[in-house]
Amino acid sequence: MRRTRAATTAAITLSLLAATACGGGSANGDGGSNSAPKELTYWASNQGPDIAADEATLAPELKKFEERTGIKVKLEVIPWPDLLGRILAATASGQGPDVLNIGNTWSASLQATGALLPWDGRNFDAIGGKDRFVASAIGSSGATGQDPAAVPLYSMSYALYYNKKMFREAGIEKPPATWDEMVTVGQRLSKDGKWALGAEGSNLANNIHQVFVLAKQHGADFFDAAGKPAFDGPATVDAVKQYVDLMAKDRIIAPGNAEYAQNQSLQDFAAGKTAMVLWQSAATSFKTHGMKEGDWGVAPVPVPAGGAPGTGRNTNSMVAGINMAVFRNTDNIDGSLAFVKFMTGDEEQRLLNKAYGSIPPVKAAQTDAAFASEDLTVLRETLSTSAAPLPQVPQESQFETTVGTAVKELFADAAAGRPVTTESVKAELTKAQQQMTS
Repeated sequence: MRRTRAATTAAITLSLLAATACGGGSANGDGGSNSAPKELTYWASNQGPDIAADEATLAPELKKFEERTGIKVKLEVIPWPDLLGRILAATASGQGPDVLNIGNTWSASLQATGALLPWDGRNFDAIGGKDRFVASAIGSSGATGQDPAAVPLYSMSYALYYNKKMFREAGIEKPPATWDEMVTVGQRLSKDGKWALGAEGSNLANNIHQVFVLAKQHGADFFDAAGKPAFDGPATVDAVKQYVDLMAKDRIIAPGNAEYAQNQSLQDFAAGKTAMVLWQSAATSFKTHGMKEGDWGVAPVPVPAGGAPGTGRNTNSMVAGINMAVFRNTDNIDGSLAFVKFMTGDEEQRLLNKAYGSIPPVKAAQTDAAFASEDLTVLRETLSTSAAPLPQVPQESQFETTVGTAVKELFADAAAGRPVTTESVKAELTKAQQQMTS
């Protein structure tokens, strides 16, 4: 199914989407017809260093699927800054692809539109069963108590990547384990035109991922127990200020990073311009940008002083990952289910997660020795012991837009030399909360 409407912004009101998204679906919610049984349209997220790399990775797999089933898959790889807006436009118009990738944090938001196929027992049975998947990955596929809106495809968590050569040259023996150590070590590394830590101040999703973890470490969340926005409480204000202060006060992030968008911090790290970066499953991108195995080390994301990675206040990652969804009004429900089964099969899970440096959310695929590397061991242990899912609430995608933009504005202030104070942080978060509730 081809998308025909122009992309809208991620700030589209979800209540409007829910009222308009369900055209074409069958009455029982099991999907549409099979009027185009030999063709599918697939929107893939940009997982590699660029779109061309993803096309090169996916093309032979889609050809393999076509040879096995006779179904041709039309692929479009969509950059992350555009993906949510494209999906929201498609849900509003009913003009979307058959199958698509979504950030797992968006699952509940997109579920609330009614535009995605619910993964009930029958649909899970069609792809081999729900129990094939890791429980934490299923937990980030939709609202609690409802059938999932998507199935897990790639699992990831955040880690601290550090440049071993830059650490040796600075006489630093190990990566920082706490935020106090991050600042101390970072100030030793930030000299001679080089900087300690990379950031992407204009990457709204990355901003959310970082401040969500810090809010957990401050004992808070951005939503209350009833699922209502609670952006501007003292602890969330402190968390956001701590992150922006790495540029504004501690001066271990380059001011130019305030304008950085997706993957620019990875490029600086690979080029030796920054010594550390907080990222999810970055090894493949580093190699693409010219680094060699052994050039970087991997450690857990720092936690507050006096603690070690764990749940609660020592959470150090969100449960990251990519889910795969089917549009409810697809013209080819049987083909869509067959494609999801193929992509989440043991063989493809091993192949694709190796290619992207991610972790298979399918249990049987994790036994491959390729997923026991130093990098992936840190990521797997983080996922199992110290990661927390972003709130699975209908407003989550709006949260990423509004609070991610607030952090972006605060980074812009820091880069311009304007004061970043408790009051200015609270004001930005209050504005974001008002936008959510208006």
